Amino acid sequence: MERHHNEELKNLNYEVFILAISFLSILNWSLYFILDDGEVLGVIFFVDLLLAFIFLGDFLYRLFTAESKRRYFLRQYGWLDLISSLPFPQIRITRLGRIIRAIIMMREIGVRTLVKRSFEDRVGTAVYLVAILIIVVLEFGSLLVLAVEQGAPGSNIKTAGDAVWWSIVTMATVGYGDFTPVTGQGRFLAVFVIVLGVALFGVVTGSLANRFVVPAEETKTLVKLDQEAENLGHLIKEVKNLQIQNDRSFSEIEAQIKSLRVLLEDRHGSS
Repeated sequence: MERHHNEELKNLNYEVFILAISFLSILNWSLYFILDDGEVLGVIFFVDLLLAFIFLGDFLYRLFTAESKRRYFLRQYGWLDLISSLPFPQIRITRLGRIIRAIIMMREIGVRTLVKRSFEDRVGTAVYLVAILIIVVLEFGSLLVLAVEQGAPGSNIKTAGDAVWWSIVTMATVGYGDFTPVTGQGRFLAVFVIVLGVALFGVVTGSLANRFVVPAEETKTLVKLDQEAENLGHLIKEVKNLQIQNDRSFSEIEAQIKSLRVLLEDRHGSS
């Protein structure tokens, strides 16, 4: 069982991301039984539809990268991943299987190793964390603005679609102005969402720039190292040539000394 879990384990940051949105999905499932406002449930359904696409992508990713697709689908509960990716509230409880599996795999690795690898891959950690926060801000920003603006006089944010559109536009700081809060609480919430949106999308932009800039810098470094290696190769070749010349010189000197010795010995013998 442990070997199967290790085979299925993907990037740790990715597994934490899937675990986090699985918890969010279960929270949304519980809200279906607590809330009875149709527009509020509409916001939750929209977010759950987004999560369903992510879960479906996760299922396909695990399926196509599995060493044995049959074993993943049958013995590693891939069929449960497929069912849990469907956007139906009645079967959302099946996403508990994802949570249980992720917790088991992370327990096998250890919290210390998990934290260590997260610090080693800071860019990946930041990207997945931002993705989670964007989904959370989108959902709860929409829910809160709908709660404070829906019944306010003069408000134009009255439906789930209005609230979700307002959250997206506000987070992206586009500022169309077609939906605006009129209450004090709504405007305070707008400031909060704008600040978070600027921070989150700033991290995304920085991460993307880092993905493009760092390889370019690495390429320059590699080219420089290649040039230095080539120069070092020429230097080594010159040293070897000098060594060969010195060896030849020493050989000639030794030959001359031997010749002198033979000549001296011959003269000494003749005398």
